[in-house]
Amino acid sequence: MDQHAPKDVFLQSLKRCSESQDFIPVFYKRFIGASDEVRDKFRFTDFENQNRMLHRSLELCAGATSGEPEALREIHERTTTHDRYHLNIEPRFYDLWLDAVIETASKFDEKWDKGIEDTWRRILGHVVEHMVRRY
Repeated sequence: MDQHAPKDVFLQSLKRCSESQDFIPVFYKRFIGASDEVRDKFRFTDFENQNRMLHRSLELCAGATSGEPEALREIHERTTTHDRYHLNIEPRFYDLWLDAVIETASKFDEKWDKGIEDTWRRILGHVVEHMVRRY
């Protein structure tokens, strides 16, 4: 991995992953297959919309961890929609989500290596911790 800022490394990797239209659907297949409870959470989901939202959320994670005000605002909104009073996404689901994202990205980014994986884990892990704290 070269010496680019983590945000740039992450976004470049995300762009490589997103060159395939299968990236996000494969992620959801993996994530939903992780448990019956996860599958139940998504039973009425409009995946066309959900796929767009996930891509945007991944971009927001990179922006939020680098302190971008708009990204921070949108991530804060996501913490509210996902908390116990709204979608009730329990903290235990975030580890499954993170593992599914990392595993999927590793299959779609042809430049994937330990440094890129560490960057994904650091950026997404930061936001996951925030989501869990705000649950």
